[in-house]
Amino acid sequence: MGPENKDATFLQIQDVVKDFGGFKAVNHVSLDVAKGEIFALLGSSGCGKSTLLRMLAGFEKPTSGRIVLAGRDLATLPPYERPMNMMFQSYALFPHLTVWDNIAFGLRREGMPKARIAERVEAMLKLVQLERFAQRKPHQLSGGQQQRVALARSLAKQPQLLLLDEPLGALDKKLREQTQIELVNIIESVGVTCVMVTHDQEEAMTMASRIAIMSEGRFLQVGAPSEIYETPTSRFVADFIGNVNLMDGSVIVDEPDHVVIDCADCKHYVGHGITGTKGMAVSVALRPEKIHLSRRKPADEFNSVAGTIKELSYFGSFTVYHVQLASGAMLKVSLANIQRHRDDEFTWGDMVWAHWSRTAPVVLTQ
Repeated sequence: MGPENKDATFLQIQDVVKDFGGFKAVNHVSLDVAKGEIFALLGSSGCGKSTLLRMLAGFEKPTSGRIVLAGRDLATLPPYERPMNMMFQSYALFPHLTVWDNIAFGLRREGMPKARIAERVEAMLKLVQLERFAQRKPHQLSGGQQQRVALARSLAKQPQLLLLDEPLGALDKKLREQTQIELVNIIESVGVTCVMVTHDQEEAMTMASRIAIMSEGRFLQVGAPSEIYETPTSRFVADFIGNVNLMDGSVIVDEPDHVVIDCADCKHYVGHGITGTKGMAVSVALRPEKIHLSRRKPADEFNSVAGTIKELSYFGSFTVYHVQLASGAMLKVSLANIQRHRDDEFTWGDMVWAHWSRTAPVVLTQ
C-alpha cells in the first residue's frame, strides 16, 4: 500500500454500532478520515455524534465494528494509551495551576525530562500566542484565552488525532468567529488530524474540510461544506444547513440534461437530470440568496412566481423578504444590500416577481 493510500485512510471507522439496551445511538457508521484533515460531525442533540467521538477517545466501547488509526486497531487500547487527545467544551483546565503548569501537566505524568517539558511548553505557548500569560491562572484569562490554553495542552503531547467536543460552545458569537479561524490555523500549522463535534453549522462550515451530517445514529451525507450546501441529497440535509425554500411537486419533463417540476405555485426548469421517472413526486430546494426580485414579470415562463411581501428583516449586509405566494406558501428571498440607499426599495405589501436561474434549484428525491 503506497503512501497516498495510507493518507487517504489515516482513521477508519468501519461499520461501527453502539447499542444502549436496544437503542442504537450509532447505527452502522463507516468513515475514512485523511491525515491532516479537519473533519466535523454535525447534527442536533441526540443524533449520536458525541457517542461516536467518545468511542474514538475510548470512553465508550463499540457494540460492533472497528476503529483503526494509522493501521492499528484501537479496540483493546484504553483511553490513556491511545495516541490522541480530547478537548472538551468546558476546557477542564486545573484552576489552581498556572497556564504553564496546565500545559505541562500531561508531559509530567508521562515522565518526560524537565528540559524537554520546558522546551515543549514554551513551543506550545508560542503557538497559541500566550507567552505573556504563562504565569496566570485560568480565571484571570478571557474565554478565548482559556480555549487556547486547552488547545495547547491537548497538542503538547503531540497526539496523532485531536478530538474536539463543541470546542467553541462557551464563547460569544463575535469571539467564536475570530477563534474559529485562529483554531484552524493552529491545527493546520501542527499538521494534526482532527475530528470535531458541533451542532453549529457555521462552525462546521468555517472550520472543517469535510462534514458528516448525522441524524438518528446514521450519516445522511458526507462531503465538503460547499458540496453539502449546494447539492444536498435529501430534504433533511437541505433544511439542516442554511436557509432553504422547499417546494413539493412532480416531474413533468424528464430528460438526461434537464427536468421540469410542476409545483403548486410555479414550474421549475432545472438544468440537471435526475434518475427518476415522469410523474414521480419530488421536492425542489431553492436557497433564498439565489432568488432575485423585480417589479415586472420575467420573460421566462419557468422559474418565476408572483407574490406579495408580507415580512422583511434587515440584517445589515442583507435583507430577507418573506413573499406570500398564491397558494399561501411563503418564499424566503435574501438580497444583498450593495448600495447604501436604493431608489426602488421593496417594502411591505409590494407585489413582486421572484425569479431564479436554471442552475439555482436542486431536485431532491428523498
